[in-house]
Amino acid sequence: MTATTSVIFKVIGDVHPGSHGPGYVKYYPDERGDRSLFGRTYRQNTVVSKAFGILADRPECYVYSPAVGCVITGVPREDVVTHYSCHRALAALHHSPELLDGSPVSKDLAAVITWVVDADATDVIGVTGSFLVGVCNARSDIDLVCYGPRGYETAQALFAERSLIQPYGGDTLTRLYIRRAKYMAGSSFDALMRQESRKLQGMTAGPGRTSTASCCGTTATAPWPRWQPRRSARSACWPG
Repeated sequence: MTATTSVIFKVIGDVHPGSHGPGYVKYYPDERGDRSLFGRTYRQNTVVSKAFGILADRPECYVYSPAVGCVITGVPREDVVTHYSCHRALAALHHSPELLDGSPVSKDLAAVITWVVDADATDVIGVTGSFLVGVCNARSDIDLVCYGPRGYETAQALFAERSLIQPYGGDTLTRLYIRRAKYMAGSSFDALMRQESRKLQGMTAGPGRTSTASCCGTTATAPWPRWQPRRSARSACWPG
């Protein structure tokens, strides 16, 4: 979702405080970034805790979450400009493939979307991450979200389709460990493998073979909470 400050948040969880849409800063205006959106340069944030620093001058974006049991970041509901729809993004990319830039990872995503459409699962599988908000580039991963039991079952079938997604193995496992090790102080390689084996993820099998594909799930059967943003940003690709 996009806030009035043009900061883009990644929504967290299914249980939301009444006053805020909880989430952490995913993309924010910064001349040191390498993404473009709304005619400005944006920078990607990949560490949840850094959101507190990025929002240091926005105390209204700090909120206590009873579900988590601590203070988290989020957007006051009156400040939400756009709530992006993951399943609408998937449908838009299917109907208008020219929105993709033709990079290898974009071609891999197009193949995944075709599989989802053929499985009649566009209501329970969506596209999230950089492809959702239109800041993707050649280094982007494919991030999906599934909704409810049927969505999870569909995602399991998708990630078992070896013509599209290959499981981590060999050197890719080593690279994964190196990438995650800094967040796993004291954890072993075997512990990481046990953790990662529970996830729906892997490497794409098409032109962008170095691209990561992953899927997160939610127990919610409806993709969106009942509250609505106060308005939609004109330059958004597919607001919810």
